[in-house]
Amino acid sequence: MRLGITGATGFVGRALMKEAAKAGHQVVAFTRRPVDSLAGANAVRNFSVPAAADFSKLDALVHLAGEPVAGLWTKRKKALIGQSRVNSTRDIVTALGKLPDSPPVLVCASGTGFYGNRGDEILDEDADGGFGFLAEVCREWESAARKAEKGGIRVVSCRLGMVLGPHGGALASLKKLFSMGLGGRLGKGTQWMPWIQVEDAARLLLRATSTAPPWRGPVNGVSPEAVQNIEFTRALGDLMHRPTLLPVPAWLLKSLPGGMQEMLLFSQRVDPLVARLGGFEWRYPNLVDALAASLGVTSPKS
Repeated sequence: MRLGITGATGFVGRALMKEAAKAGHQVVAFTRRPVDSLAGANAVRNFSVPAAADFSKLDALVHLAGEPVAGLWTKRKKALIGQSRVNSTRDIVTALGKLPDSPPVLVCASGTGFYGNRGDEILDEDADGGFGFLAEVCREWESAARKAEKGGIRVVSCRLGMVLGPHGGALASLKKLFSMGLGGRLGKGTQWMPWIQVEDAARLLLRATSTAPPWRGPVNGVSPEAVQNIEFTRALGDLMHRPTLLPVPAWLLKSLPGGMQEMLLFSQRVDPLVARLGGFEWRYPNLVDALAASLGVTSPKS
């Protein structure tokens, strides 16, 4: 397969290139950087203007590019989060519609933020969307991607949870806090945290491009083991041999700019029903094993 990847230089994109190469696929990396070659890619194409990018002669396209959600949610930051996802997806769909040989499948990243704050409710792919900034961004993002179906393209929206892995993602910031002894539950710690190890995220995205059998529509890109924030905090602290005795009060998190509390306090108990029924096998279905692999330490279960 000749696989196109936008956001190929990002945390998940690099893992996807690696998995695709291991599976024997040719990778075409789309990047905004003016480079002629990229480690892990067979070819590099310009993505500085998505509407003008060359998506021809691809068997599948995985769209991962977007402004990181992490960081202070200033007005400018929130605008970039939304625009970099929704507008680029609209531009890609427009560009695909002009091709005589458009790729038959578009796999577009989305997020479990789609579900909003749902308490203990179990959320599979048929669950309704929720409310909040991230929920609205995800709705518009997925809606923009679905428009490619008018051109006969199969569209999959992969709702990724927090991606864990070495050298990037949320874990990079958490390691710094925990190493200083500042790790602790967020609020009451009862909120559910959807997560997935980066290798599994890459493999799930790659599986979504497959036609055996084809997936369509939303796919929850999370581990089958749902955990609450207090469990996640304890597991990370134990593996790093650091205390987790300093909870962060909810009132403090609610005072963060732009409604950032969504990332930290919203509860999403997400079930990867489509992947489970499709026979997908996670390398890291267990949180402790996933964290250990991401930290480069031995799991106590080994």
